Amino acid sequence: MSCAETFMTYALRAIGIGPRGLPKVDITLCDQVVLIGSGMLWNLYFAVLALLVGFMFANGLAFAKGAPSPLVRKPAQWFIFLFRGSPLFIQFFLAYELFVMLPRDGINLLGLHLPTGNFTRAWLGALIVLILNTSAYSAEIFYGAMRAVPKGDLEAADAYGITGWARFRRITWPTTLRLAWPAYTNEAIFLFHATALVFFSGFPAWQQKGDALYYASYFAERTFNPFVAYPVAAGFFILVTLCIIGVFGLVNRRLNRHLPQQSRTRLRVRPKVIR
Repeated sequence: MSCAETFMTYALRAIGIGPRGLPKVDITLCDQVVLIGSGMLWNLYFAVLALLVGFMFANGLAFAKGAPSPLVRKPAQWFIFLFRGSPLFIQFFLAYELFVMLPRDGINLLGLHLPTGNFTRAWLGALIVLILNTSAYSAEIFYGAMRAVPKGDLEAADAYGITGWARFRRITWPTTLRLAWPAYTNEAIFLFHATALVFFSGFPAWQQKGDALYYASYFAERTFNPFVAYPVAAGFFILVTLCIIGVFGLVNRRLNRHLPQQSRTRLRVRPKVIR
């Protein structure tokens, strides 16, 4: 079939829309590009949801770590230490083994029935691990930025009578976000790259609904040529990474719009080879 027909047939294959079977003979470059690109939908799903939920959770953790009460501060410190101190790959396996131990028919808690059958599937179980992991790293970034808020800004707010929640909303949090954004951009890029580890974790692909690495591995095994499928997957990751840099760069400009041109913080993307 032509490339256009291949696209129409397999573009949404990774999310269950399209034929259930995969090409087994006469595999073309179009087949590999379309299906690996289809698998990227799952990588985007993991990255986008983990970033959205993790951003909110990380901000809460950061301010909890800076709280004066040890009852609030200590749990946040231990959570951050635990998820930053252990490899993400091991976290995937431990989480899967923990979720497997949950009863299939759910848990009754305080009169509520909590379904647990989907926790062993990648779309939920792996997503939870990614959210917790990026929350820990992001919380440390936001905590460092919070401590770097200029005291002069806070003293000026006090002088104008801006205190409490108003000072946090108008001074502390916007400044924290502005200072943390370049480092947080790198964390977002790393998180997107870390979604490739879902394929190697214990969470199985259900009904061949796998991510980009799932299809790249399938084609590498079928064609006995890893120098096509894996570079195609890497190309998709690079394209999405460029999009992340562009979007986060626009947000960075928005956060620094009130500063003189020479004082604006520039994004410097520093990919992490190992965490």
